[in-house]
Formats: sequence, structure tokens, C-alpha cells
Amino acid sequence: MAKQKVSSKEEKTVLLVKPDGIKRGLIGDIIARIEQRGLKIIALKMLEVSKEKARGHYPGTEEWMIGMGNKTLENYETYGKDTKDEIGTDDPLEIGKMIYGWNVEYLTSGPMVAVLIKGLHAITMVRKICGHTLPSKADMGTIRGDYSVDSPTLANEQKRAIRNIVHASGDEDEAKHEIKYWFSEKEINDYDRAEEDIMF
Repeated sequence: MAKQKVSSKEEKTVLLVKPDGIKRGLIGDIIARIEQRGLKIIALKMLEVSKEKARGHYPGTEEWMIGMGNKTLENYETYGKDTKDEIGTDDPLEIGKMIYGWNVEYLTSGPMVAVLIKGLHAITMVRKICGHTLPSKADMGTIRGDYSVDSPTLANEQKRAIRNIVHASGDEDEAKHEIKYWFSEKEINDYDRAEEDIMF
């Protein structure tokens, strides 16, 4: 019997285990959660990145930095804190620039593991497995919900990035950029998982 054609919703996505995830010995658990969901690991490597490489991972545009700054302002308002008192400015762009710098420091603070994942609805599924990008808002049972309680307010007070264990591509465009950014064609493999005929 011929194998069924794979759905057009089969996608590829990138997951990065960040330096805090590596230092806490979470690589195995993170990969297990991905594979248990029926997703395939088609490339995997440990790497240490330069500041230039880390900067290129983020959009780094003025619009992106202002967006990051506005999210921070909203978070401070929620907790009744004054950003000028806490971090010295209430300008969204200036706050965004600070966060950008802290994120680069975070990604270069130790080795990371880059994982390329393939499967049905892979982008959405991996993001669900990871949980909300702010660990304090992530559900129990997700990677971030189980292993971190960090928040923007605490991170900003300590002038550092949010320690949220992992990064996962946000959408198809981001996934396409990150696949090319983190992996070469020769590093990517593909294969059939034993249970594919049963699951799909």
C-alpha cells in the first residue's frame, strides 16, 4: 500500500535552547517533549555565538525596539511601577535598545543548542510546548511554565534579558529566516518516523 501524501500543513521551525536551559541541564527534557509530540528533529547542534550573530537573530529594527519598549511600559503599568525610577527612561525606543542589548548578552553568555524541527503544524505545536514567552504567564506543563518564573519587571530591575529557557520561531516568515540563519543545507536531514503511518 502506498504511503499517504503528507499534509500541506507539515512545517519546519527552529527552537533554540538558550544558555540558561543548557546550564540547568534541560536539553534532554526539551528534546523529549518535542519528540513525544510526534515532531521530528531534522538538525541539531551546540554552538557559541558572537555578538554579531546574536544581534542578527533579532529583527533589530526601530519598530521592533519600540514594540519591545511598549510591552515593557505596559508591564510596569500593570505592577504600578515607574519606568523612569526603575530604569531611567520612559521612552519606548530607548527601553527597546536596552532590551536588545540585554538579549544579545544573554545569547552570548554560554553555549546554545539549535534544533530544527519538522512536522504537522510544527510552528504552532512547538510554541505550545514552550509556553508563553513570559515565564510568569506560562502554563504549567509547558517548558517555560515548568522551569522558570521570570518576568520583565524582575529582568529590567536587574538590567538583563528575561531568562525563558528557549526560543521558538513565531510564524512562518520568522521560521524561514531562522532556518537559513542557523542551519546550512548540509546540516539538515530527513527520515520517516516509525509511527508516521499510524499518527498521520
